Amino acid sequence: MTHLGVPETIDTCLFDLDGVITKTAAMHEAAWRETFDPFLRRRLGADFRPFDLYAFNAYVDGRPRTEGVRSFLASRDIVIPEGLPDDSAQQDTVNGLGRRKNELLLEKIRSEGVEPYPTTLHYIEEVRRLGLRTAVVSSSANCREVLRSIGAEELFDVRVDGLVAAERGLPGKPRPDTFLAAAHDLGSTAEASAVFEDALAGIDAARAGRFGFTIGVDRAGQGDVMRAHGADVVVRDISELVDRE
Repeated sequence: MTHLGVPETIDTCLFDLDGVITKTAAMHEAAWRETFDPFLRRRLGADFRPFDLYAFNAYVDGRPRTEGVRSFLASRDIVIPEGLPDDSAQQDTVNGLGRRKNELLLEKIRSEGVEPYPTTLHYIEEVRRLGLRTAVVSSSANCREVLRSIGAEELFDVRVDGLVAAERGLPGKPRPDTFLAAAHDLGSTAEASAVFEDALAGIDAARAGRFGFTIGVDRAGQGDVMRAHGADVVVRDISELVDRE
């Protein structure tokens, strides 16, 4: 292992955004809750059960927006029309609920701002100083704006986010395609790449892609579950990787 806590064979590091680089995972969870709870009340009436942190971690965290809608609703045996990509936020369709969530998220980002994890930024700087290649791999369509807001866009040689995935027709996490595309764009391979993820869907993607090393960043007390999903090591903060024995 290097002093960065990854195997000597690793030449590329692929970082998720929300929950790994930035403290925005809680914003996403709140936006999903504010999207789903009114919908569920209208739909279920007296049988209403709220969207909770378990549902966020199990069904939507790390997934592309519409896939998150489908996954959560399927867990409640709810089927709604797919709708169209330009559906309004007032429409109870898969695309409409996804748009509603994104509008709520953007409102939170504008009003509360984005805060990075300084230890992650320092780690990435050290990774780059030592000559390893870096990419950000996120399901978010707002990835570039978020990175710019914290002055971190230049820390990554490649960005594969929700917009890039849509342009290329890449399925999102838990499929490995976005991670594989980032490694390829950097001239590397899955075997020589380390994945840094806080979402179970992302860890599943790393396992499916047979990446060389997977770091689970446990911000929500689900370390055992991360290991069960395939994380090689689990840390509460990326700083714990440095000089790890």
